[in-house]
Amino acid sequence: MAVLTAARTGTGARTRSVAYYGTTSVLAVLFISPLVWSLFSSVHGSRATGGRGGYGVDNYRRLVDYGEGLSVYAWNSIVISVLTVVGVLVVTVLGGYAFARFSFPGKNLLFLGTLAILMIPHPTILIPLYEILRTVGLQNSLVGVALVMVMFQLPFSLFMMRNAFEALPKELEEAAMLDGCSSFGALVRILLRAVGPAMITVGLFAFLASWNEFIAPLIFLSEGSKFTLPVALVSLRSGELGAIDLGALQAGIVVTAVPCLILFLLLQRYYVRGITAGAVRG
Repeated sequence: MAVLTAARTGTGARTRSVAYYGTTSVLAVLFISPLVWSLFSSVHGSRATGGRGGYGVDNYRRLVDYGEGLSVYAWNSIVISVLTVVGVLVVTVLGGYAFARFSFPGKNLLFLGTLAILMIPHPTILIPLYEILRTVGLQNSLVGVALVMVMFQLPFSLFMMRNAFEALPKELEEAAMLDGCSSFGALVRILLRAVGPAMITVGLFAFLASWNEFIAPLIFLSEGSKFTLPVALVSLRSGELGAIDLGALQAGIVVTAVPCLILFLLLQRYYVRGITAGAVRG
């Protein structure tokens, strides 16, 4: 009887394992197939080979020379993404630490007010934000777009960082303060290392959101020399009657996706740990 029970248990475990890996494999193929198709389309076809057939890189050559140049659009995207990541980390690390460790009047109300930003569709507040940026002289500015992206990322990132700090034992700070550190000194010297995975997760989310953002740069930027990659790709046109250069467009999709893939693969293990630390309170 024991042998029969063990055999049934083993069969059930194998069945569940096959179902799990089969389902995840199918989902992986579904998610990866569009990118594979874009990569194939970017190097295959008559326009990619100059009419020779087979495979070539002519689509990438046209992309590099399009408009102000691929390097200009890529640089603009990098500037906005870096400023967004730095801004989000500075604000949410300090804010998350304050919400997790200090008591002050209106603390819960302020935190709930920050989270309420999630309930507001971003496109509905772009016009008021445009007027604010115009008033302070940051309209048509990469810095202005980065500030808007910091605001968009603030609720999720602040929630993650607050939970990450709350999951840490207070004894870490108390030990640092006994050694002469202030609260800020304990944060910089001790706690930042402990919440490193959560910071990487927040930074990765901020980078991906700002790198792929289309609507905000489209609204706030009016000069072609300041366009980001998503805006440039949407406006990618050639030929008569605004015909779309699909080959160059697919090449642009590949170029845009590569940095995101590389960053995610490099930071994947920290990302998983950060999600766990930021989602579960200790």
